[in-house]
Order: sequence, then C-alpha cells, then structure tokens
Amino acid sequence: MNRIMDIVTAVPPVYRTVVLLICSNLFMTFAWYGHLKNMHDKPWYLAAVVSWSIAFFEYMLQVPANRIGADVLTLPQLKIMQEVITLSIFVPFTVFYMKQGLKWDFLWAGLCLCGAVYFMFRR
Repeated sequence: MNRIMDIVTAVPPVYRTVVLLICSNLFMTFAWYGHLKNMHDKPWYLAAVVSWSIAFFEYMLQVPANRIGADVLTLPQLKIMQEVITLSIFVPFTVFYMKQGLKWDFLWAGLCLCGAVYFMFRR
C-alpha cells in the first residue's frame, strides 16, 4: 500500500486533479442525465434516488480533486478546468450513449471554453 501511495504522490498535483475530475465527471454525467434514457418510464423520485446514489461517488472523487487542485491552481482556474472536462465528457456521452447527433454547437462551445481557459491561465 505504501508503494501505491508513493507512486500516487509522485504524480504532479495538477495531473492528479485532472484524473480525479475526469472520473468524477463520468459519474456526474450519468447521475444527471443517465436516467433520461434508462428510467424515463419510472417515477421521478426513484430516478432522483438512483441519481443521488451515483452522485455520492462523484463527490467522493470531486472533493479530493478540488482540494488537491486548490493547492496549485486558483479557484477560477480550477472551475474552468472542470468546465472543459465537463464538455469533454458530455459531448461523447450525448453522441454515443444518448444517441443524439453531433452538432457544430459543440465545437463553438468548445472554442468559447478555449477562450475562457486562455483568460484564466494567462499570467
């Protein structure tokens, strides 16, 4: 176990933050939107309980990610990083899992986020 912790702590905090946020966002996306495909015929309160259950795991990854990231990034940088990751997860989820078409609007939204990244990370 100590060997694993040595390997984990050797990874720079920004990379640990990104990996945790990606994993967290996978859970979040399914918690927020997965029920629209899988539980559309079930009562909303059942979908809410299932979503909250999934969201628990999202928070178990997101909270440590933000704590690690806050040591090396500003809060606005951390937030913009999260938004970029969110869109990067959401677009494939929408296209491949929810079977909705790929739209040019995804590209334009991504370009807007590139501008936001530029402004948050410039020195």
